[in-house]
Amino acid sequence: MLKLWLLQLSLVLIFCYACVVAEARSQQLKKTYVVHMDKSTMPATFNDHFEWYDSSLKSVSASAAMLYTYKNVIHGFSTRLTAKEAESLQKQPGIVSVLPEVRYELHTTRTPEFLGLGKSETLFPASEAQSEVIVGVLDTGVWPEIKSFDDTGMGPVPRGWKGVCEVGRNFKSSSCNRKLIGARSFSRGYEEAVGPIDETAESKSPRDDDGHGTHTSTTAAGSVVNGASLFGFASGTARGMAAQARVATYKVCWLAGCFGSDILAGMDKAVEDGVNVLSMSIGGGLTDYYRDTVAIGAFTAMAQGIFVSCSAGNGGPYADSISNVAPWITTVGAGTLDRDFPTYVRLGNGKNFSGVSLYSRRPSSGSMVPIVDAADVSSTSSGNLCMTGSLIPAKVAGKIVVCDRGGNSRVEKGVEVKDAGGVGMILTNTDSYGEELVADAQLLPSANVGEKAGDAIKNYISSDPGPMATIISRGTQLGIQPSPVVAAFSSRGPNPITPEILKPDLIAPGVNILAGWTGAVGPTGLESDKRHVSFNIISGTSMSCPHVSGLAALLKAAHPEWSPSAIKSALMTTAYSTNGNGKTLLDISTGQPSTPFDFGAGHVDPVAALDPGLVYDATVQDYLDFLCALDYSSFQIKQATNRDFACLSSKTYSLGDVNYPSFSVPFETASGTWGGVGATSTVKYTRTLTNVGTPTTYMVSVSSQSTSVKILVEPESLSFSRQYEKKSYVVTFTASSMPSGTTSFARLQWSDGKHVVGSPIAFSWT
Repeated sequence: MLKLWLLQLSLVLIFCYACVVAEARSQQLKKTYVVHMDKSTMPATFNDHFEWYDSSLKSVSASAAMLYTYKNVIHGFSTRLTAKEAESLQKQPGIVSVLPEVRYELHTTRTPEFLGLGKSETLFPASEAQSEVIVGVLDTGVWPEIKSFDDTGMGPVPRGWKGVCEVGRNFKSSSCNRKLIGARSFSRGYEEAVGPIDETAESKSPRDDDGHGTHTSTTAAGSVVNGASLFGFASGTARGMAAQARVATYKVCWLAGCFGSDILAGMDKAVEDGVNVLSMSIGGGLTDYYRDTVAIGAFTAMAQGIFVSCSAGNGGPYADSISNVAPWITTVGAGTLDRDFPTYVRLGNGKNFSGVSLYSRRPSSGSMVPIVDAADVSSTSSGNLCMTGSLIPAKVAGKIVVCDRGGNSRVEKGVEVKDAGGVGMILTNTDSYGEELVADAQLLPSANVGEKAGDAIKNYISSDPGPMATIISRGTQLGIQPSPVVAAFSSRGPNPITPEILKPDLIAPGVNILAGWTGAVGPTGLESDKRHVSFNIISGTSMSCPHVSGLAALLKAAHPEWSPSAIKSALMTTAYSTNGNGKTLLDISTGQPSTPFDFGAGHVDPVAALDPGLVYDATVQDYLDFLCALDYSSFQIKQATNRDFACLSSKTYSLGDVNYPSFSVPFETASGTWGGVGATSTVKYTRTLTNVGTPTTYMVSVSSQSTSVKILVEPESLSFSRQYEKKSYVVTFTASSMPSGTTSFARLQWSDGKHVVGSPIAFSWT
């Protein structure tokens, strides 16, 4: 027994020692932190803030250096510290927060016409007004040589512009012009986390080696380019949403991702430089607003009159997948266009199935060839996914291979089929993607088909002793209906941080979008793709975000006095949620009607947004009150907003009083407030409308899907006698108890007979 006890004791000691060693190592491991300082508390002994920052840092680490100093979106710096040093620094006087850095990920020739811009250019401001608006894009940089940045006919750079064209590898000061007026890069946080940039693989400069940044910036504000296309697909005249606006790019994303300290530095400079719109197709993890780098930077930008647009994320069709949910950010989901790139799969039994593709040639000169299911010709248990190295060449050579979507990128599947000797690929959707069709510039003949077609093709392969097929491209087709529909990949609500704020705010075109591209890589972005193009077609909420950024620039040019929240309101309250037949926009992942948790206020309609009649013009004070309603302390508000603000103990703050253009009403069924069977719960939301049109009277109307919630609006009419007059109203929601997980929707709108100022209402029982 004694020996056994001693053995057990020795094992415990060894385990404890290992724990201590591991803990010690973790304490010595350095990582990047963003240090937010309270500018107003700098001791008089220091001559400037930099000297104060340096002293504070040296008090906990003699060797640490500052990566960046920030002076606009926050006051402070970023640095590399151990966990122990960070903890010690947090206790120093004047420190607001020490936040560990977060890694973020990157989430046209038809869209102007689809959005009504082609027919309504006379309604929008002249190019002189547009050219005074500057769109700042935080992304992977820019490829300045493409025609989308041609500055022919543009006047001098706006006088208030303070930015620069940063010189670096493969990037000269002459790379900028009167269209692309600024370009910067931020890599210190990236290099501290990943290591020195390999300049044989990517440029340590504003140059775009990825393509994503060039695509987003040209979508927002690219110049007019005639004869644009990708391999003949989507041919026509390409132009950004605000084709006469200026572009400034801030490279904060690199081949291994985007890091918070770099993003914050980019936002800091963009605010200082004088941009009017910030476009960020970037997303990360969800957290409280005072810990979210993007939300923190966006607040200060908004407070200085800058419209901030962010992508909703590509986590759909799953609920609660939304990102960038701060109410002062415009969060954009993705919908489809009425344009497609049809490709047909013809089987040996004579049946045809429709799909899409951006590869025009047919396999084996159009003749029928054998077709196989990847699951039957693979060396792995997940062979249906066509992962790299999974296919058996002897069983694939000369055949068309059917691969399932998921696990790796769609174009990587095509490369695997090609490398294994296949002559074509059919990419089939699974449950998660339904009937959504996303076209790809594959390296071999291919067709992306929906779940139903995929199942039928697989059934044919398994039942026919000698299955054969061919793939036939039909080029570009316009007028596809129904359109738009909500993209399956577009992230959905409810808002997991603040359920009382409906997110996304709206949707915009994000599927199969043609825009400018880098000359560094081919259209697939794969190393094996040696093709070079000036335009590329890709999909994602990364594509829908810059659409709204560009449209915001148009509204800013037309109404320079409008605040960011007024512009957001105009875009949201004029958005539409029904198609041409009057039916609710479909969710392509299910084929069923979508909801405001999918599309927010609806699909953007820029022509209507130009003259919205009324707007919900939220102020900085509204957002501060919002944080008070969340029970944020003064310290947390300082962290989130870079402002000194104390909530009043004498004032009652309500999330329902945030002056937002939409309504989200969560009822807590488990809270015990219902009082038994048949009981009800009542909540009130207050809103204020500002008249931006002619003096008139608006009447309210409410439509609802549910009999479980009674909606009362007081007053029922609002009469405006002058422009910019404000009027408030109260909405009372009285709900019956419903099972947890129940959702229901309604719509509230004000109309004067000409304008319709619409707001979605989402109810949820949790």
